[in-house]
Amino acid sequence: MGKFASLTIVARILPDGFPFTVKGRDVWALQQLQEAGVRGCTPIDNPGPRWSGYVHKLRKKGLDIETMTENHGCQFAGHHARYILRSPVSLIVKSDDEQKEAA
Repeated sequence: MGKFASLTIVARILPDGFPFTVKGRDVWALQQLQEAGVRGCTPIDNPGPRWSGYVHKLRKKGLDIETMTENHGCQFAGHHARYILRSPVSLIVKSDDEQKEAA
């Protein structure tokens, strides 16, 4: 399994949201969104195989993530999504030992 398969964090929407668990690649996506701030993330700038899937799962957890459609030119002109995390979130990364105990 890859390094994202077993990664687990506990997150909480601030100021008083309930804790929820995020696992695997969804953790990576949430961290990317949080680091990007108001500029957001695109599959072009932050390559990942299933951005729309990650965002869908994170929204099901209660996170407010805005999707903006942007056009791009060049040889393969088209459009892409830009995802912006609008919910303030606190992340608690579990240690390897805590993750092993939970398994």
